[in-house]
Amino acid sequence: MRVVVVGATGNVGTSVLETLSAEAGVSSIVGIARRVPGIPRPGVEWVRADVRTDDLESHFHGADVVVHLAWLFQPTHQPMVTWRANVGGTERVLRAVAAAQVPALVYASSVGAYSPCQSDEPVPESWPTDGWPPAAYMREKAYVERLLDRFEAENPDRRVVRMRPAFIFRRHTASQQRRLFAGPLLPNRLMRPGLPPILPIPRGLRFQAVHSADVGRAYALAIATDARGPFNLAAEPVIDRSWLAAVFDARVVSVPPSVIRAALAMGWHARTLPATPDLLDGVMHLPIMDTGRARAELGWTPRFTAVDALRHLISGLRAGAGEDTPPLASDAGGPWRWKEFTSGVGGREIGVG
Repeated sequence: MRVVVVGATGNVGTSVLETLSAEAGVSSIVGIARRVPGIPRPGVEWVRADVRTDDLESHFHGADVVVHLAWLFQPTHQPMVTWRANVGGTERVLRAVAAAQVPALVYASSVGAYSPCQSDEPVPESWPTDGWPPAAYMREKAYVERLLDRFEAENPDRRVVRMRPAFIFRRHTASQQRRLFAGPLLPNRLMRPGLPPILPIPRGLRFQAVHSADVGRAYALAIATDARGPFNLAAEPVIDRSWLAAVFDARVVSVPPSVIRAALAMGWHARTLPATPDLLDGVMHLPIMDTGRARAELGWTPRFTAVDALRHLISGLRAGAGEDTPPLASDAGGPWRWKEFTSGVGGREIGVG
């Protein structure tokens, strides 16, 4: 089996490559990225390409499966840049998959594609995927779901899988996730249990998480089987204020979401925080996902709990951990994080795929 992974150097991409490299049925792996790693990865053929501009079809010829993970999260201050990369780039990937006659596509969707839910009753994959339109990330994820609907209608002979994971954490992606969501002003040493002793969180916050290694295994299972359609991916338990208190060894204080949103808005407009206040609004309305289909049809069971995944992330944040790919490198922001400041926080291109 020949597998082409688009966006192979990010959080999920590196886990997918690691899992596929150990699969006996996978004879060839092509990793496509805007910036390829300087250190070779055994069994992986690297190709430098940008989904927005470069030829993709020639790299897809002969592939049994294309895995599309490439996604640009920043610059949050230039939403048309992320739209062109995420929506326009996905359109180009789909056209190339069709032209190259690739039999199967596995796409990285997200819990962020789902419409809001008013209760904590877990929702199945049939829940509407209209996202939270004010937030660019969720708006783009929802729009790509419509692109996939059209692709499937026009190409009924192609097998299409849509992975919809919860928040994906692991130790070696900590530096990238700090750059994406917290920015350069977050001190590493603050990520220690007991510091700070009081943790303010938005009232009603709860979310699901999953370890990147478990997500990589889910992709490998989808690649190796005849699975098709959407799959929710999340580990237990749901992270709420009690779990946050335990993980951070802190007293959790519930704060009105409007207060946290106002602080985020101030930081985002002042270019000190990269994440937009609209993203917080979307996170507060995310549904809880039912993962029964992935467990039953893929035979997928997470090896790490959601609390494990969160603790691994926090440990990585404290240590400034990273990996040897350009998106995940611990020093990608430069000494004293000067590149993050000089490029404008939330103003440079940073991908998550």
